[in-house]
Amino acid sequence: MTLVQLSKDSIDLGIVVSDADKALAFYRDLLGFTLQGEMPMPGGAKMYRLLCGTSLLKIIHAPGDLSGAAKGGITGALGLRYFTMYVTNLQEISDRCAAAGYNVAIAPVTIRPGVTIAMVEDPDGNWVEFLETSAT
Repeated sequence: MTLVQLSKDSIDLGIVVSDADKALAFYRDLLGFTLQGEMPMPGGAKMYRLLCGTSLLKIIHAPGDLSGAAKGGITGALGLRYFTMYVTNLQEISDRCAAAGYNVAIAPVTIRPGVTIAMVEDPDGNWVEFLETSAT
């Protein structure tokens, strides 16, 4: 028996950012996620809630100088290193992210038959994976 009995078919993800405007430019303006609202948080932080399918990205800007994401990609540090979105327009996403000046850390590549991925760094160096499947 599964211990966790979900009431929603997706997870929500909190991302602490150094610059809310830059993060919103990437996640809201470039990727097109819908801003659901903003709210203050304890300690002077502010959360911006962006809808991605049924998942919610919680972009959190906290006051002060926080260190950035650990460098080195997937194996660069412990902890959550990236999250994945299944898409149908992988090449377009990669091209538009590159044209907008974001680092495409892994250009579109087929990792196994019928599965192609690309990974893009957000403004704070967090990796976002886009995965596209095709019939084999």
